[in-house]
Amino acid sequence: MKRVVAITGVAGGIGRATAGVFHDDGWTVVGIDRRNGSQTPPVDQFIKADISETDAPHQIFVSILSKQGRLDALVNNAACQVCKPLIDTTPEEWDAVMTCNVRSVYLSVKQAFPLLRKSGGAIVNVSSVHAVATSVGIAAYAASKGALLALTRAMALEFGPENVRANAVLPGAVDTPMLHAGLSRGNVQGESVAKLVRGLGKKHVMGRVGKPAEIGQTILFLADSQRSSFMTGQALIVDGGATARLSTE
Repeated sequence: MKRVVAITGVAGGIGRATAGVFHDDGWTVVGIDRRNGSQTPPVDQFIKADISETDAPHQIFVSILSKQGRLDALVNNAACQVCKPLIDTTPEEWDAVMTCNVRSVYLSVKQAFPLLRKSGGAIVNVSSVHAVATSVGIAAYAASKGALLALTRAMALEFGPENVRANAVLPGAVDTPMLHAGLSRGNVQGESVAKLVRGLGKKHVMGRVGKPAEIGQTILFLADSQRSSFMTGQALIVDGGATARLSTE
């Protein structure tokens, strides 16, 4: 029987690529996003939902159980970002980021856990390099991704005895619409987004930004019980070596 993965935020850059990676590896892919299905990659089952709404995850995993009969991995990828100085961030914006990036994961895991326990499955939380090293003007996002990293460790401790693993991937700069939007906001000289991406890439040890599928391959590794069977509570940084270099260098 084919293994089943549920991927939230499947319409985004990393979500879309990750769906393709799992599909190519032979998994049944369930994609979840609040955007329309026409904007998502080909998946075996698409569920339109806002996972940050309290009742949504229950309906999502009831549907998955009904149509697929099992769940082997949950990829918590959906995220939103506010790029503002902390003192300019409104309480509403702060709460929106925390709701989207942290509360939604809590709600989804709570509902998915019985299915994952039955299959001996895995949880992969898509945190961010901003959880360990961040930038000016992105405090709410950094705080939310740091919280998600701590939550991953807590999940690993609680779920380990039930044979459910929980790990996190921390992407650095990846060539996605979110990265493009962030670069465009600070683009006062009117340079092309492609040029901005290349310039950012040159700051990396590997001389480029990441590709969404490279993050997808890391997620697949963490989700696959054969490839990463003895890993839980861990954080894999995938950032082209960005955090390896001293800022004073």
